[in-house]
Amino acid sequence: MPVVASRRRSPVRAAAALLACVAVLTACGGTGGGTGRVVPDGRVTIAMAFGPSAGYAVDTDDAFVLSQLGVTESLVASGPDGRPRPALATAWAQQADPRTWRFELRPGVSFQNGEPLTGQAAAEALNRVAGVAAPPRAVRGIGLRAAADGTGAVRVTTTAADPILPLRLSGASTAILAPSAYRSTPPSVQGTGTGPMTVTEVNGTQSVTLARNDRYWGERPLLAGVTANFVPDPAARALALRAGDADIAQELPESAALEFTGDEYVNQTVAAPRTASLILNQSRAPFSDIRVRQAVAAALDRTALGEQALAGSAVPASELFGPAVAWGSQDAPPPADPARARQLLAEAGHGPGNPLRVELGTYGARAELPTLATAVQEMLRAAGIEATVRIGDYDAREPQLLAGDVDMYLLSRSYLLDVPDAGATLTSDYTCQGSYNLNHYCSPQFDALLAPLATETDPAARQKVFTEASARLTADVVGIPLVHTNAGGVGHRVTGYTVDPLAKTLVVPGLATTE
Repeated sequence: MPVVASRRRSPVRAAAALLACVAVLTACGGTGGGTGRVVPDGRVTIAMAFGPSAGYAVDTDDAFVLSQLGVTESLVASGPDGRPRPALATAWAQQADPRTWRFELRPGVSFQNGEPLTGQAAAEALNRVAGVAAPPRAVRGIGLRAAADGTGAVRVTTTAADPILPLRLSGASTAILAPSAYRSTPPSVQGTGTGPMTVTEVNGTQSVTLARNDRYWGERPLLAGVTANFVPDPAARALALRAGDADIAQELPESAALEFTGDEYVNQTVAAPRTASLILNQSRAPFSDIRVRQAVAAALDRTALGEQALAGSAVPASELFGPAVAWGSQDAPPPADPARARQLLAEAGHGPGNPLRVELGTYGARAELPTLATAVQEMLRAAGIEATVRIGDYDAREPQLLAGDVDMYLLSRSYLLDVPDAGATLTSDYTCQGSYNLNHYCSPQFDALLAPLATETDPAARQKVFTEASARLTADVVGIPLVHTNAGGVGHRVTGYTVDPLAKTLVVPGLATTE
């Protein structure tokens, strides 16, 4: 998730595109720190790309908003390496019954309203989120139940042994709220989290105001407060940054990002486990025919998409998993071959007298997607495919995607977002019974390939399965990975800011402004 930060109101001096740098920028502009003395009890304003859509219900994707703003925390933390780390729990272990894990709680933690964190409070929070009609993806379908084990621990049981349960409990949607939160529906998040910032005022889907949590169990937050404005239009977020009305702006369009360079801004970019892919609906013609899918793959110049269409702010993709993770492909994508694409289309019955006409859908909340859609449209046209681009709201289109009522759709997906283990995405997105199988792909052989993940605990063995699964998806042309987008940042007078590749954290205790 590209993020940029600034406090200066003077005009921006354009320079080279620092977002082309991969990993944390050093030679390309520094580490994102401020240049002066830390302002005591400062405030920041954030222009966020995605706002709440369900009243901040933690069992929905609103949980990511709360997590980024430093309001809520889960029992476990995690990173792109796929290994769990302590958070509200300091240790955990699988019990004699392999379906049960015991989590020891961090002592001395209280919720923002003063209620203590106890085993009973943690159990109630987990049971609530697992018991809703549509549980969040991190815990869906595992039969999770929790019970207090004294005041300082909680036992979590699943229907079957789950080798990655600690990683599941690092998901933003498994945040632990105070018992008083559940007196309302959806649960109230004002004063009921454990994070460094507490919600003080909610203005619908427009904005939220936060203040420092002086009860925070960790490092004392440097900021006195935060204002988050939810600005769905990428151009408006860029304008807010340019005018000095935002200190941090998420998801800038690549054309605007080029402005925020030079001496007045400090950029940072890290490789992120996120792939923009072209979904091809296999449940109906024309993409039920592998030759048509192969034709689309041959028509696309993925190197040009990353290096030219997106101005070098993305890595061209050869497979689903990219260089952000150890098991990802480091290879360059195959070159475009429009002649081969036209031959395949002719074999499938789409010659000059019967051109293939399809709709290409996407959404504008992620700034890079409309740009990619336009470039893809031109590449397809050169191969003899007429694609009509339709840009709309993703939430409104999702039921059609799930029902198979689309041709092709351009989607950006973090494959470690819900659970920092690729098995979750592979299962939900590509198995016959996957809950988010937008390509409508069903292969018993692929499902069998993933079967060992149900019991395998060794990370290296799991990653071997991920690599083999990615190769099978490529061979079957299950959608087409286009680019791996990078999480990036541009900063000035904002210190303590680090881009999170998993997009879970933004406001942290060390975040501050400088003079």
